[in-house]
Amino acid sequence: MSLNTNTDPVPQPLLERLAQVEQRPELGAGRRRLVVVMGQLGDFDSLEYAQALAAALPRLEAAGIGLLVIAIGNDAGAERFCGYTGLPRHCLAVDRGPELHRALGLYAGLQVPGGPWPALLLMCAGIGSPGTLAEVLRGYSGDRQAPQRLQSPLFALLGSGYQRPFELASTRLGNMVEVLGRWRTYVPSDAHLTQRGGTFLLDGDNRLLYEHRDRGILGFSETMARPLSFLKPFLDPEQSAQPGSGTQA
Repeated sequence: MSLNTNTDPVPQPLLERLAQVEQRPELGAGRRRLVVVMGQLGDFDSLEYAQALAAALPRLEAAGIGLLVIAIGNDAGAERFCGYTGLPRHCLAVDRGPELHRALGLYAGLQVPGGPWPALLLMCAGIGSPGTLAEVLRGYSGDRQAPQRLQSPLFALLGSGYQRPFELASTRLGNMVEVLGRWRTYVPSDAHLTQRGGTFLLDGDNRLLYEHRDRGILGFSETMARPLSFLKPFLDPEQSAQPGSGTQA
């Protein structure tokens, strides 16, 4: 969904979860809060999203927006996840199962006979996972609307200032190698491999400013080329109000 100009309340399960971490003042009532509910720590979406959030954290802090990421996993996985993605450990909470996801009505992913692995493979092929194949292809083909990711002489041959062909695919391959090499650290149980997440931006008075509910693999944002573009009005409100201003976060 786009920015919410109504006065929709924040889902109660989310408020209850925030109440459990109120030792962090930036997540208390009266402050804007960005709550990202991810699937498994070892989900490739989780690593890619966390890397984007870690890079944006100084701007979030400057804008007075507290960040809480909640994912399925355990403490050992959380330590490894934060060390790899750059997300500060205090920003990440882990649950052993998808109880919060269910309470929020988030997409559990494709459910088929045979368990989570066949379902995951089908979702990777785009079944029950809209937009996945197009997003995989974008990682290989490049994207003139997306920012450059890597400083590499090889990719420099293709130019600079935009996402070059194979650049995003290379980043995703690195994430895949990291997870597969430490699978049980990142994914203690295979039971919830297909679970998708959601993004919720809360105002200080507990109004819902923005939400996005993932519909498939590589669908953690409505604008995958610039996945944090929904934050633009809150990070740079004056610039966002100008005609023709961009949406890169």
